[in-house]
Amino acid sequence: MFAATKFKGKKVAVFGLGRTGLACIAALEKGGAQVWAWDDNEAAVSKGKADGLPIVDLREADFSQLDSYVLSPGVPLTHPKPHWSVDKAHTAGVEIIGDTEVFARQIAGTGAKVVAITGTNGKSTTTALIGHVLKECGLNVEVGGNIGTAVFLLEAPTPEKIYVLELSSYQLDLTPSLKADVAVLMNLSPDHIDRHGSMENYAAVKKKIFAGQGKGDIAVVSVDDGWCRAIAEKLPVDRRRQISVEQKLANGVSALDGILQDGAVQIDLTPMRALKGKHNWQNACAAYCVGVALGLKAEQIESAMYSFGGLVHRMEEVGRVGDVMFINDSKATNADAAARALATFDVVYWIVGGRSKEGGVAELAPYFSRVKRAYLIGESAQDFAVTLKDEVDIKMCGTMDQAVVAAADDAINDGETHPVVLLSPACASFDQFANFEVRGDEFRSLVYKLDGIEPNRGVAA
Repeated sequence: MFAATKFKGKKVAVFGLGRTGLACIAALEKGGAQVWAWDDNEAAVSKGKADGLPIVDLREADFSQLDSYVLSPGVPLTHPKPHWSVDKAHTAGVEIIGDTEVFARQIAGTGAKVVAITGTNGKSTTTALIGHVLKECGLNVEVGGNIGTAVFLLEAPTPEKIYVLELSSYQLDLTPSLKADVAVLMNLSPDHIDRHGSMENYAAVKKKIFAGQGKGDIAVVSVDDGWCRAIAEKLPVDRRRQISVEQKLANGVSALDGILQDGAVQIDLTPMRALKGKHNWQNACAAYCVGVALGLKAEQIESAMYSFGGLVHRMEEVGRVGDVMFINDSKATNADAAARALATFDVVYWIVGGRSKEGGVAELAPYFSRVKRAYLIGESAQDFAVTLKDEVDIKMCGTMDQAVVAAADDAINDGETHPVVLLSPACASFDQFANFEVRGDEFRSLVYKLDGIEPNRGVAA
């Protein structure tokens, strides 16, 4: 925890008493700001009062007295309609920012560097991989943001410090003064449209990761989807680093067939256990570009990537029973993310379903030939059965425990070569689980109960 001294003497309201909000309140108070804290959740407010927080009912408060309003990134700023407190702030002419904006202002001028990562899919793995590579190469690194650690729970800025931050579209929308020394845009596909109104708005918010950059800064961007290509084309050529896993780039970093290439540099990614599949090769290209931008040599980056253990719930190898591999990809909460997993394996026993997003799994049709059988769970099961019935053999399982047992039994006994039991739901988890982490933990726990399982303990939490 460190103080947000740039707000000393200011009156600041903070809405949201979750992890990031509480850290921001503590940092603001430590820095000498007068804070009003509030939440729509009555239990959170009651606990805040008991804990001695500066609780002020913002429904009754006069916003014209405020200098700044810090909004939780989980609260609607524009769509489907602004939160009531947003309307009050606009009426009073008060700036609306997030805890990441308070952080950005606080570290400005300290000499600390920022590596910022965003994208629809893969940003958490990329953030973790970048942090791992930089740490393994001896740099002073702090990893946080949307990946788990609130920014004000990181160590205080120093000239040699490098902050590696995963930033969601919600956070970018609330961080107007972000100045990233290296900014990374991984990919864009439809997601969170309910919160941004349109794909065009969503892409425009993601593009903000580059907005504060200037001379000497580096913009790393994939050119494997149309939305990212359009953004890349408008970035200054002298500080743009393009990456691709679909085409060899004359001026950029590519990884066709798992061989990362940057001019004369070649790194074989295929033996790296935690970096399977094209989507992970894309992550590796981004990490390589960040390392080079920060002065690391290719051989240092390669060595560090080989020791990366991966992340839980992101293409996590849980274990094996003989030749059967069990993969926990619970983080795949939309079809685009599930496509990346399905594209990685040739014989898939696919556990899929939950609370469906727009479009369901129809767009995954190009990968159905890889699916030996689909095990449908959650409230989407009936709809997905209609989509899949003429293309894929299905089993209606309903719950995770039934799906794991059925998929394991089939994969073990069907006699296929290198079969994979894959949890890649292509859905939100909220119909049956509190979040995708709980869903993935349940899958892992059930796999560990299987006879003959050899657990993989090499994955980082």
